[in-house]
Amino acid sequence: MRIIGITGTLGAGKGTIVEYLQKEHDFLHFSVRDFLTTEIEKRDLPLNRDSMVEVANDLRAKHTPSYIVEQLYVLAEKSGKDSIIESIRTMGEVKALRQLSGFRLLAVDAPAELRYERITERKSATDSVSYETFLDNEKREMTSTDDTKQNLAACIAAADFKLVNNGSFEELFAQIETALEQVYSK
Repeated sequence: MRIIGITGTLGAGKGTIVEYLQKEHDFLHFSVRDFLTTEIEKRDLPLNRDSMVEVANDLRAKHTPSYIVEQLYVLAEKSGKDSIIESIRTMGEVKALRQLSGFRLLAVDAPAELRYERITERKSATDSVSYETFLDNEKREMTSTDDTKQNLAACIAAADFKLVNNGSFEELFAQIETALEQVYSK
């Protein structure tokens, strides 16, 4: 059983990678975003990026830095199938998942302008922001010395394989195939 975590910058293509792995390799998908959306709804908060960050940080502070992804890992392990956990955002999550069997971390990035264009096209509730807000949100999530808070830069640096999604779907899919080959041949 393979369990892949995926990290990356906002709008870099994490969802596209998930869809590809589901379709082409029969991976199950476990989403931090879905987990948090359920919790936000329970708390009757607005569904936006601020609530996502607030609730995620609260759960990590109350439990462990890796609480959310550990819950998803348990579900993946119970399934007995290859699985992907989207979206790893803290070093506490990376450190905990590294201790578990079969786990590998992939990272994806792309130029900011291209990523902003993508998020405006997908029109999710958390993505309806100006370019300046997009950059501010990303800056807030890029670095933290607290293992319970977002540090995308460190997560990306810790990845077993880094994908650059600045071309065609075919180019991205070829990178995914290379990543699978390389990270599971170790």
